[in-house]
Amino acid sequence: MKREEILLRDPFVLVHEGKYYLYGTRSETAFIGEAYGFDVYVSTDLENWNGPYEVFHRPENFFSKKSYWALEVHLYHGRFYMFATFADTKHGLGTAILAADTPMGPFTMWSDGYVTPKNNRCLDGTLYVSKNGIPYLVYCHEWRQIHDGTVCAIRLQDDLKSSMGEPTVLFHASQAKPYVKRYMLFNYVTDGPFLKRTADGKLHMLWSTYTANGYAEVMAHSDTDEITGRWTPDAIPLYGHDGGHGMIFENLNGETNLVLHYPNAMKKEHPCFLPLEYNNGKFVLGEKGNG
Repeated sequence: MKREEILLRDPFVLVHEGKYYLYGTRSETAFIGEAYGFDVYVSTDLENWNGPYEVFHRPENFFSKKSYWALEVHLYHGRFYMFATFADTKHGLGTAILAADTPMGPFTMWSDGYVTPKNNRCLDGTLYVSKNGIPYLVYCHEWRQIHDGTVCAIRLQDDLKSSMGEPTVLFHASQAKPYVKRYMLFNYVTDGPFLKRTADGKLHMLWSTYTANGYAEVMAHSDTDEITGRWTPDAIPLYGHDGGHGMIFENLNGETNLVLHYPNAMKKEHPCFLPLEYNNGKFVLGEKGNG
């Protein structure tokens, strides 16, 4: 299967033992009807893919039947952990953690339900491990509940079974001025945070919001290069052309890539791979891309 034939949102790439594992939200059930699971595609060149292979299938009496979004798979202490958003039967929304022994699954529930705050509508949780080995969940508090969406962080137990303590608000969507655009009259959106530490020790966050040109990818930076620092979105988007909710990874040649979905339209979106360059502490798009 060619890359442009794959329909998925919120792409995430795990590079493991010479292969690329591409995960994402199933386009056809992202917003309409019941959801039943998550898939993975496997490649050695980012263009030709095998799959889809189902890595999670909704078990009987599962707490959620819709809004299966934004899965990520991280290798942590020798096992593979999936961070995924689910809506529960009482209209809640949050990130739960599943686990498996291989990138191909099958993934089963690991956490005791949501690891995001139970009273908040939360989505798009990602794993961040500090330089001294402390795991954190970085996630979005959804605009549907608070209008000005936020990116937050909360500490996880070392075994990733649950969170601990109170969350910290890192920044609000409205801080991404002057380009951030109101969504549905008076809301500001935060989506898809992803943390990346570069060789110079700097900590970067990729996230998505809406601009005049549609869905966009934006970078933010911590003044202490740690999760607990003061975070400020960049003055211009990294990518601003109706595509987003991506992540950053190094390909098998050691080159840095951004993957995102484009366009931001249900049942039309597919994964796009764009080269990134890192200059003077900032990521910029390279000259050639695979869109």
